[in-house]
Amino acid sequence: MKTLILGLGNPFLTDDGVGVLVAQKLRNELPKSSNIDIDEVSIGGLTLMESMIGYERVFLVDAMYGESTNPGEFRRLCLDELRKISPTQHSASPHDASLITALDTGSRMGFPLPEDIIIYAIDVENIHDFSEEPTPAVAAAIPIVAAAIKEEINR
Repeated sequence: MKTLILGLGNPFLTDDGVGVLVAQKLRNELPKSSNIDIDEVSIGGLTLMESMIGYERVFLVDAMYGESTNPGEFRRLCLDELRKISPTQHSASPHDASLITALDTGSRMGFPLPEDIIIYAIDVENIHDFSEEPTPAVAAAIPIVAAAIKEEINR
């Protein structure tokens, strides 16, 4: 199964880079022969959708920030669940379509988009300060999320 892991975020904004850090960890831990592409991006909407064309399964890893978050906890979401909650940090921007809108548009246009899109949204506490280091609770979540994704890949 052609699989892509996308770590989303800005690695210079403290916890916002958690998706990038998970992707980097997986790149170092997964065997080179695993036939899994891994990338780190700071994009959303239409550009994010375009990066998924041709894959059968995509894992998106991103920060989730809000009033009701518990830093370091994560959720495994499917697209239907994402439709019901606020988007993850990089799945929408004021200059672009939301991820859901972009995927719906791509499907209507006949693009070969993945049937299986899994989102790992990690609750974060600081996405405003400049730092390449995540807060302790978020840093502790990185190996746990990476292990959850590896387990899911191996199923």
